[in-house]
Amino acid sequence: MAEHLEQLGSGRRTDLPETTAGTLRLDACDDGHSEHWYLTVDDQHVRVTRSSSDAELVVRADRTVFERLASGETHLSAALLRNEVTVQGNIRLLMLLRRIFPGPVGARHPRELGRAATAGRGGRP
Repeated sequence: MAEHLEQLGSGRRTDLPETTAGTLRLDACDDGHSEHWYLTVDDQHVRVTRSSSDAELVVRADRTVFERLASGETHLSAALLRNEVTVQGNIRLLMLLRRIFPGPVGARHPRELGRAATAGRGGRP
């Protein structure tokens, strides 16, 4: 997870909405202590620091869950539904986190699948 988060500050993220900004804190729990990651999102940039400061959205999970999210092995929505992740604060910012963590390897957006299916039928709906 650390490697994935540290790479986030390497430039503009065009996959993030231009008009969305906020602060997120990730609390990764492991053997009774928490590791804190503080993300500031603004103008399609993500700045990552190590801080336990208050944030608009706080996401807590075991370290192993964050590792699976960072590797794309687990999708954030699935982890949330399985109660592996808890959130507190501005839930709209959770959508940013979905874009920051990759989806499962080989996953494709439903629109891509629809376009591929339509193209395979000669463009007919």
